[in-house]
Amino acid sequence: MVNLKKKIAFATCVQLGLSCIEEINRIGGNLDLLITLKDEKAKNKSGRIYLDNVASEHDAPLLKINNINDQEVLDALREQQIDWLFIIGWSQIAKKEVLESPTYGCIGMHPTLLPVGRGRAAIPWAIIKGLDETGVTMFKLDEGVDTGEIIGQGIIGLNNDTTATELYEKIDEMHISLIAKYWDDIVNNNVTLTKQNEVDATEWPGRKPEDGEILNSMTMDEADKLVRAVTHPYPGAFYNDGEKIIRIWSAKTDVIDGEIKLNDGSLIPIDYEIEG
Repeated sequence: MVNLKKKIAFATCVQLGLSCIEEINRIGGNLDLLITLKDEKAKNKSGRIYLDNVASEHDAPLLKINNINDQEVLDALREQQIDWLFIIGWSQIAKKEVLESPTYGCIGMHPTLLPVGRGRAAIPWAIIKGLDETGVTMFKLDEGVDTGEIIGQGIIGLNNDTTATELYEKIDEMHISLIAKYWDDIVNNNVTLTKQNEVDATEWPGRKPEDGEILNSMTMDEADKLVRAVTHPYPGAFYNDGEKIIRIWSAKTDVIDGEIKLNDGSLIPIDYEIEG
C-alpha cells in the first residue's frame, strides 16, 4: 500500500510560528523538520523565540541556520523529502530554489487581508491607518513579497482603542485558527488556491524605531494612533523635549494644555519612562 503521508517542515523564529507548531502538535499533526535561526541571531527581534524545547519534546530534527537560502537548508529539505515547508514570521525572503525544493512548495502567513498590506510592519500600519478590520492570510509562497496564491483568510476587527499588544495577540490566535482549519487539506494535498486580485494590492513600507516620534505638529488622533500602534511588543512611541526623551507605552489625549502639546490639544502619557 502506498504511504500518502505528507512530510512537513516548519521554519520560524518568532512566537507566531511557535504557536502554529504547538497547534499542529495539539491536533495530532507531525512535523518532520524544524528550522530556526542560530541562537545568537536576531536576539532583539519582536517576539523572538527558540525551538529547542518543542523539538526535543516531539523528537523533531532541529536545524539552526543563518539564512533560509543556505545550502544546508536545501540539503535538509531534499534529504528529508519534505512535501510542504511552512515559513512563518521569517524576515528573509526565500529564493526560487528553496520555494521549489519541497514537493508541493512553501506556505506562509501574513498579518493582513492580502492583497492589502503587502510588505512589513503590518500590525502598526493597521492601527496607524485607522482600519476597521485586518486579518491573517495563509498563502502559497512565490518569488514576490506576499504575492502568492491564497489558501485561506481570517478577519480581525479593530476599534479606536486597539493597541499593538492586543492586535498581536489576536493575530497569534488567528494563526492558530488557520492552521487548525487547513491542516488536513495541506497534509492530504487538497488545498484550493485563489489568485490575489492585483487591482486591490497595496504595499506597506517597513518601520524603524525612530518612526515612533511624537511631533508637536501631530493631531490628537495621529498621536493616539501612533502610541497604540508601536507599544509592546514594539519599541514604543517617544517625545523629545530637548532635555529628555519620554518613552510612551500608553497615553490619552485632551484639548487642555499638557506637557506634550499637539496641533489641536495635548498628549498625556499614562504608562511611560523617562530616558536621559
